[in-house]
Amino acid sequence: MLYFVTVNYHSTELVEQLIQSIEDSSTLEYQVIIVNNSPGDESIYQVESESTVILESGENVGFGAGCNLGLDWVYQQDPQGIVWLINPDTLLGSPGWAKVPNLFAANPEVSILGTIVYEPTGTLWFAGGVFIPSQGAILEKNLLSLEGDADYVPCDWVTGCSLLINLGQFSECPSFDPDYFLYYEDFDFCRRYAAQGHIIGVTSQLSLIHSPSSISDTQVKDKFKHSTYSYLRTMEKYSSKRVLIGRLFRLIVHALVLSFVKPEIARGKFEGLAQYCERSPLVKSLLSHLKLRSSDVYFG
Repeated sequence: MLYFVTVNYHSTELVEQLIQSIEDSSTLEYQVIIVNNSPGDESIYQVESESTVILESGENVGFGAGCNLGLDWVYQQDPQGIVWLINPDTLLGSPGWAKVPNLFAANPEVSILGTIVYEPTGTLWFAGGVFIPSQGAILEKNLLSLEGDADYVPCDWVTGCSLLINLGQFSECPSFDPDYFLYYEDFDFCRRYAAQGHIIGVTSQLSLIHSPSSISDTQVKDKFKHSTYSYLRTMEKYSSKRVLIGRLFRLIVHALVLSFVKPEIARGKFEGLAQYCERSPLVKSLLSHLKLRSSDVYFG
């Protein structure tokens, strides 16, 4: 069975539209699992049905932790199932999702598979992810333009906006790092499991339509807080200290400049920087080292 997992945060109308797009292209058995990250919003229960399950997180636990609740629920029911993590602000595109079982049957080695993602205007939004550790560069690149007829193209990471997981490839339930509240959790997810030998790919056989930032842009400061923290956390885990320190200072300078022209974004970035500095062992070590060095200075 195919399980669609989505995380709701005050987005009932969008979830309704997503479910409708699933039903419109339905030819196979499926189930929709909605993780409710907005417990005070009862409107989400109007979409509950035999094919739709709603899980309460109890609070807004973030995207990755919300996905974990859905993944764990599916894994307990069907550890060989296929999960499609999908944003609520998306609609299934053409062709329909009936291709999913055959795709994984023909390519059983694939553990994590991304899809083409378009904006409502038809503009290509995602078709593959590349990572250059020496530069700390996390790039989106149209990898499918090179291999248009292939079932999939291997890549470094795929967007969590539309990410399929073949649970049968995992010895235990895969999970996102809950330290990522929002942003870059998909990159971290892919790189962690790639390091364990799992194959990550992107396919041209499946597509969807995504309205970028239709949810996160309603809370600008929090958006930049989470993206700043998550980015620095990612650089710490997957790049060099030199790259991390360079990116850290670049973010500080950028936030200072923005404080004069876009203060709300600047506040978010500064909060993200503060959160990272508070939690990072590397930053604490550098500050401790600087403190020790300064105490060694002799004023005669």
